[in-house]
Amino acid sequence: MSQKTFRSLSARAALLTGSIAAVAVLIAGLVALPLISGAAETQARVNLSDQADLIRNIAAAPEDFDLTGKGNRPGVDERALSGIVSYLRAQGVEVLALVPGTSDPKILTENQKNIIVNGRNVSAKNCSGKECFFVEGRPLGVGTGMVLVQSTQVVSEVATSAIRRFAIALVVGLSIATLIGFIAARKLANPLRQAATGARELAQGKRDLRLTPEGPTEISEIALALNLLAEELSRSEGRQREFLLSVSHELRTPLTAIRGYAEAMADDLVAESDRARVGAVISLETQRLDRLVSDLLDLARTGAVDFPLNMQSVNLVDIVSDACDVWADRSIREQVEFRREIYPDDLLVFTDPIRVRQIIDNLAENALRVTPAGQVIVISLSETGVIQVRDSGPGLQPEDVSVAFQPGELFEKYKGVRRVGTGFGLALVGRLAQRLGAQATAGAAAEGGAAFTIDFSSCSSALNL
Repeated sequence: MSQKTFRSLSARAALLTGSIAAVAVLIAGLVALPLISGAAETQARVNLSDQADLIRNIAAAPEDFDLTGKGNRPGVDERALSGIVSYLRAQGVEVLALVPGTSDPKILTENQKNIIVNGRNVSAKNCSGKECFFVEGRPLGVGTGMVLVQSTQVVSEVATSAIRRFAIALVVGLSIATLIGFIAARKLANPLRQAATGARELAQGKRDLRLTPEGPTEISEIALALNLLAEELSRSEGRQREFLLSVSHELRTPLTAIRGYAEAMADDLVAESDRARVGAVISLETQRLDRLVSDLLDLARTGAVDFPLNMQSVNLVDIVSDACDVWADRSIREQVEFRREIYPDDLLVFTDPIRVRQIIDNLAENALRVTPAGQVIVISLSETGVIQVRDSGPGLQPEDVSVAFQPGELFEKYKGVRRVGTGFGLALVGRLAQRLGAQATAGAAAEGGAAFTIDFSSCSSALNL
């Protein structure tokens, strides 16, 4: 297995689970070995003690036992007792008699012999050379007794067998735990691999990426986060494209006005009496360009997508009048009749004058683009603060009214049918109007074309309050 494989999460998790299982097995073995040995020794001593008690009871009161199973021969004869002794010897248990001066088991110490002769039991573990024995002594009568002796080697063999089976169980458990850990690690790592693949696809520009959340909560949240990131990236890039198109749209209008006046002055088409007015218009358009450039610098510094607003108390009549001066000249050059309908003498509103002018210019640009030569466009301002830009162009269909201010809707529908812009001018108008607290609507014009209305009445009402 390569070094790269061992760096993977699944391999490391499998190694970790295997190591933990191995440590657990080792600890279990270290703890279990003395417990198994101790339990085997304890059980052997208990069994030997029970056997010693049985032999003593049989020898002391044979009439109380029927070992023949026939029910008609009470007591225990010598052959039955001999059979029990033979059975115990087959189990590795020696049965020895203690009769002072006649039968004196050497396995017993003098103290142990005295205890049994005096009528008390002995339970001990005695050693002779390198071999040890379990000893169970029982008194039988006055000055006599019997002793059961079993080598500890028998117990060791039992304990070794139990330890061997326990070790096999531990090895099997370790193998199963390692296998389960490997499978779990692979299953745990799969969602992470998918997330890594998704992240690389996002880096390569794929924005329709959608991952299926799976696995533990913490890992499924990664998939959800990547899905959200893909959506936000798609939305952000769409806003950026829309923003760049709208900025180019906004830059084109003042540049066109400046270029038109500059060409007229170069061709000596501007009368001496109009030069001051033309210069003022060029200066005003230059200020608008400077404001747009400043906005772009602000966006670069802050990372914002929307233009900043400079809300203040302004005279809406002055803003509309200045716009009419520019678009009247533009209309004349396009051989389109221009009408201004400004009814109030003064109308104070609380708004951003540059943004209001952007709205008017966008609407006038669209109107002039679709209005044929010889027809009319109108910029009007009512006494309640409602600005309208109307034209004699092809107008809008009833279904266009509800989507007129949505990005690209009318552009996609009418491209190749009539002259269209970038598809974002009206969208910018709708958003700017909303941010200024005004209301933008679209409809039919009395002049036969489209009418776009920006209602600033709430702005003027707020100022009057």
